[in-house]
Amino acid sequence: MAFVVQPMTDEQRKSVAFEFFRRFDRGGDVLDLFDEHADAWFPKWGVAHGRQAIGRMFGDVSQLFDSISHNLEWLKFYVAGDVVIVEGTTQGVTAKGIEWRGGVTHGGRWADVMEIRDFKIQRLFIYLDPDYGGEDTDRYPWHADGGRPTPFL
Repeated sequence: MAFVVQPMTDEQRKSVAFEFFRRFDRGGDVLDLFDEHADAWFPKWGVAHGRQAIGRMFGDVSQLFDSISHNLEWLKFYVAGDVVIVEGTTQGVTAKGIEWRGGVTHGGRWADVMEIRDFKIQRLFIYLDPDYGGEDTDRYPWHADGGRPTPFL
C-alpha cells in the first residue's frame, strides 16, 4: 500500500481553516475537518489526542458559553507551508450570563495555530484567555473596576 499525500495550495489550507470557524459558529460537524489522529489544545484543558478526544474537549469547553460566534469578516490568516495561523475575535455570552465582545471587552481576542495537510486539520492549538467574562479579579485586580479600555483595532 502506497502512502499518498494530496498537495495543497495556501488558499486551500486557508479555506479549510475558514470552514472550521464557519461550521463551529453554525453548529456544523467540525470533527469531519480533523484527521483521525489529530491533536488539539485548549488552555486549562490540555491536549486532546484523536478525533474522539477533540470532540470531548469541544464538549467540555462549550459548557463555558450560552452563545459564542467568531467575527468571520475580520479573521487574519498567515500561511507558511502546512501551518496556518488565524487571529480573530469572538463575541458571546458566558454560562453565567456575562456578555463579551472581542476588541471591546477583555475577553474575545484569540489566535489559533493549525497544521493542515491532505485537506484535514492535523493539529489545532488555541491561544486565548478563557476568562471571557473578566471574572478572575483575585489575580488580575484591574478587572474589578471595569478594567482598562481596549478599543477595537
